Amino acid sequence: MNISEKILATASGRKEVSPGEIVEANVNMAMVNDITGPLAIETFHKIGVKKVWDDNRIVMVLDHQVPADSAKSAELHKIMRKFAKEQNIPYFYDVGFGGVCHQVMAEKGHVKPGELIVGADSHTCTYGALGAFGTGIGSTEMAAVFATGKIWLKVPETIKVNVEGEFQKFVGAKDLILSIIGQIGADGANYKAMEFDGPVIKSMSVSERLTICNMAVEAGAKTGIINPDEKVMAYVKNRAEKPIEPLKSDVDAKYEKVVDVDVSFLEPQVACPSSVDNLKPVSEVEGTLIHQAFVGSCTNGRIEDLRMAAEIVKGEKIKGGVRFIVTPASHEVYLQALREGILETLAKAGACICNPTCGACFGGHMGLLAEGETCVSSSNRNFTGRMGSPKAKIYLASPATVAASALKGEITDPRRL
Repeated sequence: MNISEKILATASGRKEVSPGEIVEANVNMAMVNDITGPLAIETFHKIGVKKVWDDNRIVMVLDHQVPADSAKSAELHKIMRKFAKEQNIPYFYDVGFGGVCHQVMAEKGHVKPGELIVGADSHTCTYGALGAFGTGIGSTEMAAVFATGKIWLKVPETIKVNVEGEFQKFVGAKDLILSIIGQIGADGANYKAMEFDGPVIKSMSVSERLTICNMAVEAGAKTGIINPDEKVMAYVKNRAEKPIEPLKSDVDAKYEKVVDVDVSFLEPQVACPSSVDNLKPVSEVEGTLIHQAFVGSCTNGRIEDLRMAAEIVKGEKIKGGVRFIVTPASHEVYLQALREGILETLAKAGACICNPTCGACFGGHMGLLAEGETCVSSSNRNFTGRMGSPKAKIYLASPATVAASALKGEITDPRRL
């Protein structure tokens, strides 16, 4: 079996499973945020169960609209705080103590190789970077998980993506996953697992792997996953409290298909409005004027991303008329960026440094776009209306491309700097 099949077999108490089977699986961890949590809580109360199945296996994070931007969002936060207190849930991350839910889940040790983790957020597939089967579910389904600790899942077919070659400078994980989605399409992996492998993946840092797996859902995938290695085990052992039992794909594991990718000649990639698979090399969209540049989100708001942006803008000034918004993915990342002087470098260049939050990516309460404006963003979605006006345009790119574009006021190939 491959790693996804092994995890689902283990979670359902079976020796083996096959694609297409429906399994009743035991959930290892469940996560909700301030957008999805309140509905899950409301539905849980309607079920009539008084106590969650295991208060140590639920994580609650305030991240989408923090600090509260309206009386309505403040009420949602209040619902979350009250439920966490009533249910004695220890893993509640309030404003100022957490950050974007997926980054918090990884860095606080709530994600471990070999586990099944569900989150009421589509980008829960991020956790596959640590060798877990992470998948997004709806709020009402999460209420059932709160009550029972179980979930029905169909075992997915798996597409294996084998990546070889060597990146050019300023080309990396974000460009790779964008190119893969451009190749197979936004529906190319519907309800399938995407397993990433090959020498390029093995050479990647944990941060880069999180970027890769985060965007698997943009191809319709149920999860994105990478077999855990020494890097992952070292990362998790420094953070996790419980024993770790990693699983890996067998050498003779079966896959629906294998996609081979060579990154040697890959140039910076840009997903053009208004679909993630509307992909073009940066050379074809260079010169497109922008009004805003954004580095952050659960895709590219980690310390490596901020370092890259700071390296590019150091000693320079952001182009007049351009808003450069930078949002660290978590409180931990924010503090590290402070210690390293990264935030000072970015601020001196003219960046607007925001608190850890989904922020401009979510388009709910900060960094919104007006009619006719254009943004180049390191986030994961460029759907119409995603970041404000439905008449605005969003281009997706790497932190390097975003920072270079902020300096020039137009979409720019960072290799030119």
